[in-house]
Amino acid sequence: MSEPLPVVLIPGLMCSARLYAAQIPHLWTCGPVMVADHTRDDTMTAIARRILAAAPSRFALVGLSMGGYISFEILRHASARVTKLALLDTTARSDTPEAVAVRRAQIAQVAAGGLAEVADAQFMRLVHPLRREDASLRDINRLMSQEVGAEGFTRQQTAIVGRVDSRPMLGDIRCPTLVLVGEADTLTPPERAVEMASGIAGARLVTVPDCGHLSTLERPEAVTQALLEWLQT
Repeated sequence: MSEPLPVVLIPGLMCSARLYAAQIPHLWTCGPVMVADHTRDDTMTAIARRILAAAPSRFALVGLSMGGYISFEILRHASARVTKLALLDTTARSDTPEAVAVRRAQIAQVAAGGLAEVADAQFMRLVHPLRREDASLRDINRLMSQEVGAEGFTRQQTAIVGRVDSRPMLGDIRCPTLVLVGEADTLTPPERAVEMASGIAGARLVTVPDCGHLSTLERPEAVTQALLEWLQT
C-alpha cells in the first residue's frame, strides 16, 4: 500500500464543506482529508496563506470554482507543497468587467439582506437544467449559503473580483493534474477546462455528462471516481 496522501478540499463561492460530502468518505481511504476555510479573508493572497498555515506539509489539492481560483494562488505561494492538483468546474481567467459588475450587484443585494435571494438565483445558473426543480439539491445550496453567511460571501466576492489571470502560470504546473467540468456548466464552460488542460503538461481532462457547475453534488459518483483515479495514479 502506498503512503497515505493528505487531501485539501477548497469549496466554491457560497459553498461549505457540504459541497464535498459525497467525496470525503472515499478520499479518506487514500489519506487524511481537510476542508479549507475560505470565508475569513477578502484577498486571494490572505485566503491562500490561511489555508497553507493549516495544511499538511505536502498534500493533494482539490478546488471547485472559487476553490480553483484559490488553488492557483496556493501554487504561487507554495507549489512545492502541492503534489497533485484537481481543478473542478473552474477557470484560469480573471473576471470580465461584466462579471465584476454582477458580483458587485450581488454584494449590494446581500448587504441589504438578500442572501437567500442571491443563493436561489445562483442555483438556477449553477445546476443542469434538469436539476433546477430538484428540491433536495436546492436545499443543500441554501444551507451552504447560510453556513458561509453574508459577511463571508462579501469577503469571498471581494477576493474573486481582485484575483489575477492565472493563464500565464499554467505552463509552470508540474504536478499530476485533473481538470474536470460538467458538460452543461455555463459559469465555467467546458472550453475553459480545455484551455486549462491544454496549458498544463500531462493534465487529464474529464467532462461529466448531464452535469452543470456543481459537479460534486450533481454527479457525485462520477466525480468521486475521477478523483480516486487521480489520487491513485
